[in-house]
Amino acid sequence: MRVLPEGKLAYGIQLPVQSQSTLYTEPWEAGAGPADLVEIARTADRHGFAYIACCEHIGIPRRLAAAMSTVWYDPVATLSYLAAATTRVRLLSHIALAALKHPLISAKQYATLDHLSGGRLILGVGAGHVPEEFDALGVDFARRGALLDEAVDALKAALGPEEFPAYQGKRFAFDGLGQRPRPVQAPRPPVWVGGSSPAALRRAAVRGDGWLPQGDRRDQLPAQLAKLRRLRTEAGISTPAEAGAITEPLYVGEPAWDTGRRTLTGPPERLAESLREYKVMGVRQIQVRFRSRSRTELTDQMAAFAAGVAPHLDS
Repeated sequence: MRVLPEGKLAYGIQLPVQSQSTLYTEPWEAGAGPADLVEIARTADRHGFAYIACCEHIGIPRRLAAAMSTVWYDPVATLSYLAAATTRVRLLSHIALAALKHPLISAKQYATLDHLSGGRLILGVGAGHVPEEFDALGVDFARRGALLDEAVDALKAALGPEEFPAYQGKRFAFDGLGQRPRPVQAPRPPVWVGGSSPAALRRAAVRGDGWLPQGDRRDQLPAQLAKLRRLRTEAGISTPAEAGAITEPLYVGEPAWDTGRRTLTGPPERLAESLREYKVMGVRQIQVRFRSRSRTELTDQMAAFAAGVAPHLDS
């Protein structure tokens, strides 16, 4: 299933505020809340962003709390709330920890979200990396990859067109249980798989409609994308995966403050020239993150990107 515009380099955003890891959060986010999320989502909706994304963690152990924080909004609740404040932007779980829940529970939640939003869900799933979350819920962390593989297969069945879906696997099985409302998207919402390990890349190639890399540098992506294509071909899948990339931090224009050495800054044409490299590699969508000191600066940056950079991404 392909949902991105053909021949275009789409751009989306992982929402701020909803996750506040020290790896990327800005200081102003600590005091932000629902009103800020709504305004940012509406800005994305107005300015052609392909999606807004929300990530999932059930609970953060004390040993990781200083680095990851304990602020992780629930993706279903958050994206449902923002669906009511927007009209066209897609709603991406980046990523949902699908192995932690029975697929029928996840299917009920995400089918309802797709129904309520008029068919805007993209279900992004991943394996997770925090053992304590799995231990607390009685799920074997060491087997999370195999569980996720089966959960993806079961979710694709449960989110399909049948009111009474059926699936039989080693861990999950269901038949004869009706679930409505059904998703709006047919035959089902797209499933994008996150992660950059060999197992995650294979999962994306064989089971996913798209790939959400995690932490790959720009120079690492061509080899990963070539492997993704090869694995997909070997699996007999002719439809290309909608591959993404997380860009370097961005600031449109010349900042009057220190935005960090890795941040891409400058006039829109220069940023567009740099970002077009992703399209040449075969990337279909870029996830952008802007440096900012306030919500207003962020939404101004989003608007400046859409007006000045986006029109040149496909030049």
